[in-house]
Amino acid sequence: MSTINYAEKIPNNVDLSGDKTLQRALEHWQPGFLNWWQDMGPEGSPNYDVYLRTAVSVDPSGWAHFDYVKMPDYRWGIFLNQAEAGRQVNFGEHKGEAAWQDVPGEHRANLRRIIVTQGDTEPASVEQQRHLGLTAPSLYDMRNLFQVNVEEGRHLWAMVYLLHRYFGRDGREEGDALLQRRSGDADNPRILQAFNEKTPDWLSFFMFTYFTDRDGKFQLCALAESGFDPLARTCRFMLTEEAHHMFVGESGVSRVIQRTCEVMNQLKTDDPAQLRAAGVIDLPTVQRYLNFHFSVTIDLFGADESSNAAIFYNSGLKGRFEETKRTDDHRLQGDAYRLLAVQDGALVEREVPMLNALNEVLRDDYITDSRGGVARWNRVLEKAGVDFRLTTPHKAFNRKIGTLAKVRVSPDGKLLSEQEWNAGMDQWLPSASDRAYVASLMGRVVAPGKYANWIAPPSVGINRQPVDFEYVRFN
Repeated sequence: MSTINYAEKIPNNVDLSGDKTLQRALEHWQPGFLNWWQDMGPEGSPNYDVYLRTAVSVDPSGWAHFDYVKMPDYRWGIFLNQAEAGRQVNFGEHKGEAAWQDVPGEHRANLRRIIVTQGDTEPASVEQQRHLGLTAPSLYDMRNLFQVNVEEGRHLWAMVYLLHRYFGRDGREEGDALLQRRSGDADNPRILQAFNEKTPDWLSFFMFTYFTDRDGKFQLCALAESGFDPLARTCRFMLTEEAHHMFVGESGVSRVIQRTCEVMNQLKTDDPAQLRAAGVIDLPTVQRYLNFHFSVTIDLFGADESSNAAIFYNSGLKGRFEETKRTDDHRLQGDAYRLLAVQDGALVEREVPMLNALNEVLRDDYITDSRGGVARWNRVLEKAGVDFRLTTPHKAFNRKIGTLAKVRVSPDGKLLSEQEWNAGMDQWLPSASDRAYVASLMGRVVAPGKYANWIAPPSVGINRQPVDFEYVRFN
């Protein structure tokens, strides 16, 4: 078995070269990872030279290096933010105690579960997106896809490092299992359902990276508050990379909208049939894709009432978004939160203990944040003089988890019968014909500076490079 050059092959700040036990574990795991990447990574791409950033430190002034690299040779590193001297557990029953540098025995199983669930989302994203490079609308977009892919791979390494370093044989077995599950597989699927959905086209990819990677942001922010210090420090650095993934989504949808508005103004029409005939994506279809990805993503936060969420918080394992900026007592005993429920044929609010509603607290913070990007998309429409406005659907719409699971609610919050839901579903969610039309636009564009007809060019390039830069070189 080949060994790893720890100084060059895996950039790190966790002293890999000085930890023989961890070296042996990673030497066992790395070939499986590379085999997984070959089988499930971006299709057709092993010999491409891609202009990628590689994490090389945690220094905010220069944490990444940009250069051409073949993706199988990408240096998936392991980085934790610098330790904070005197850091304490900031919430729950351990509030005020020194943050843990090793796994507390009583919290071992729950910590492992948290890390495995987060780790499972990382390779799942790569698997969902593996065919998209074959239909990229430009080299700029292809490069951004591949950047997201390799960084999701690095985030997998980050979680596997924690499993190997702190959980012994159990951790090694869980690390192997992360390479065995497959997105959408009938027998061995990914843990969370949103990561078993298909991402068949670039509008889906942009919506995924805006909405679902934003869920990643909020989950990582909650874990970055953890009293288990290595997890907190790992997640804080992962957030540095996650920002670009959300940028890819927000800017991608914005460029789709911009191009559609250009054609609407040229043709002086908002008729979807005429716009489709002109080869762009009509705005009602954009709204239906938004509805789908938003509703699938908010299910990722879990059931609205959750004893596990209370346990994770009380134990100091997983906090709230921006926990330390909040002004309550960070224990929440006796505090309450209002949840939606159905009563007498209507949606009503009911009050429950906040500790049991922490999934909903995080979901509501996420919804507020998501609406900011939708407002920015609407400014593109406003600037173009187009009256149409995008909206996030009601949070009870199309839910599959928790109290609202299978409750039939329209995007504007009206409670529906099953018959009304079935009659309106194709107005609210992408239909088979919508998906077929969007798929028909997905032709690969590989000339530098050229873009598919259905999307506008970006306003600026990556790392101060021009928009027409050769972001991917084919060999």
